[in-house]
This record gives sequence, structure tokens and C-alpha cells, in this order.
Amino acid sequence: MAEDTTAKAAARHSHEYFIGPGYVKKLGELAGSKTLVFDTGPLISLTTNNLLSTLERLKEHYNGKFVIPESVKDELVDEPLRTKKFMFEAMQIQRLISAGVFEVLEDNDTKELTLELLHMANNSFAAKGKAIQIVQYGEMAAVAAAKLLESEALVMDERITRELLEHPRHLAEMMGKRLHTSVRTDESNIALLGSYASNLKILRSVELVTASFELGLLDRYLATGEEKAIPEARKKLLESVLWGLKMNGCAISSSEIEQITNTVARQA
Repeated sequence: MAEDTTAKAAARHSHEYFIGPGYVKKLGELAGSKTLVFDTGPLISLTTNNLLSTLERLKEHYNGKFVIPESVKDELVDEPLRTKKFMFEAMQIQRLISAGVFEVLEDNDTKELTLELLHMANNSFAAKGKAIQIVQYGEMAAVAAAKLLESEALVMDERITRELLEHPRHLAEMMGKRLHTSVRTDESNIALLGSYASNLKILRSVELVTASFELGLLDRYLATGEEKAIPEARKKLLESVLWGLKMNGCAISSSEIEQITNTVARQA
């Protein structure tokens, strides 16, 4: 069953490139560069919170490349462009690709490692004798890209995948409570995943937005003299943005939002 799922995932991402192959870069073209690799979740969250342009400005302060795997671009642009509901969000992200803010990494260059990681992840936990499928191809493509590029960080909001890489046994406890049954862990797969992720730093959209706030990139959302109308306007701005990210899928607690808001706004 797990082998069938992995094979289907690979076949699904052997697609013809919808926008055109000119955007796709080979691994060798990006290797050796300072990079951040992005998963799907943070870019969706930033787009729906009207913060994508802030990410574009943040890139100007980053002496390196923003990278998305081809399968992530498929989820963010190619598939949504075939719909009506998410077409506008897809157009916004495509503009940043066309403008060179994002580099698109060819999936074939990471496919072998992606499939290996996908198989390990989806066979790390089992309940009632059946493996629990917890991740998808695009997520593992982002992990593989970050690993092969030796990226400074992987930008990922998805809590389950982050727990899998950072705290797998805690994830097993979470799933057991959610499924109301005992969850068995495969220690060999967990150990292998841990070895791949041992030097992998994971950032969330929250960290990127907080850095943007500290650089003054969110000040454009405040009118001159706003403090007279809204007490602690800058603090409220940061708080509102962090809550917006939380409501759109970023794994952050209300207490963490309060801590970040109080600390960063006081220093700003």
C-alpha cells in the first residue's frame, strides 16, 4: 500500500509544466548559493494576509536566493490557475517567480531523495496495523531541496511535518490522542528521518514577518501619526499580522504571539 502511494505521488508530479519550463532551474545552478527553501503553506498564508509584497521586500535584504521546488509551484500556481477560486492568489505568486524573487528547482533533481523521505515519513507511524499517511510529495520535496542545497533554512508552517522532523515521538502522542488509539512508531524510519533533518533549520512565516517588522517593512500599513488614533499602533500591527498568520495555518500559540509582540515591539 505504501509503495503504491509513493508511486502515485511520483507519477502525479511528472506533469508537463503548465507555465513553461523556462522557469525551472537545475540543482547545479543553485548549489553553493545561500538559499531559503519554501514549502507551500507559508506562501499561501502570506498571500491571503496581503503580505506577499513584504516578502518581496525582505528578499532585497537577504543576500541569497528564495527557492521553491517544482511540485510546490505546481500546488501554488499551476493547479490554482485551472480554477476560479484561487486564480488571483496564483497570479500573485507567479509574478514573483517571473520577477526572479523565487527560483523554481526542478523536481527530477530531488526526486530520488523526495521519494525516500516520503516513504520513510509515511511508514514511521501505524495505528491498528495500518501505516498512517501524514505527509505529501510537495512537503518532502521541500525538505529534500533544503537538504541537497544545504539551505540556511526550510520555511514551513505545517505543524505535523515540523513535528515529524523535530519531535517525532511527540507527534506519535498527538496522533494517538486524535485517533483515540495507540500509535506504533517505526524507530528505524524515525532515526533515518532524524539523520536527514539533524542540520536542517526550520523557520515559519511568523519568523519572516517578525524580521520584516523589525526592518520596518510593515510600517507602510501605518499612517503618519497613527499612534494618536490607535495607542501602541505598531504593537497592534505586529499582533494583528501574527494572528492573521495563525488563522491561516501557521502553527503558533496565542501565548507565543503575546511573547513575540511584547518583546519585539518593545525593542522596536
